Amino acid sequence: MINVVAALIRDGDRFMICQRPEGKARALLWEFVGGKVEPGETQREALIRECREELGVTVAVGELFMELEHVYPDIVITLSLFNAAIESGTPRLLEHNDLRWIRVEEIDDYEFCPADRDILKKLKEQNDPVGRR
Repeated sequence: MINVVAALIRDGDRFMICQRPEGKARALLWEFVGGKVEPGETQREALIRECREELGVTVAVGELFMELEHVYPDIVITLSLFNAAIESGTPRLLEHNDLRWIRVEEIDDYEFCPADRDILKKLKEQNDPVGRR
């Protein structure tokens, strides 16, 4: 079981997604920025480190948005997605192929990593709490 953390970084009604690089597992699929928790790190420390390494920004980590387990053919992960905000820096593509700020209505325009499906469903439900779709 691999512990993974990710950031739900918002800017008004938009949120950040990143496209995985070519040559990695799940290449070119979209995801939330983040990565593996290293030994001796807390989830929050890992998320701050990953955002610095992957985007060159410092984030303030907020409350847990959602936690889930996902079984991929090659690994099993526990994914913890935290609300986060950029404290300093401008996002740069240090690891990802691309980066976008999207609205909930645009989710279906992108192909996300399978582990993110329940998160995306929750974002859609929060955007339309009475279920008018």
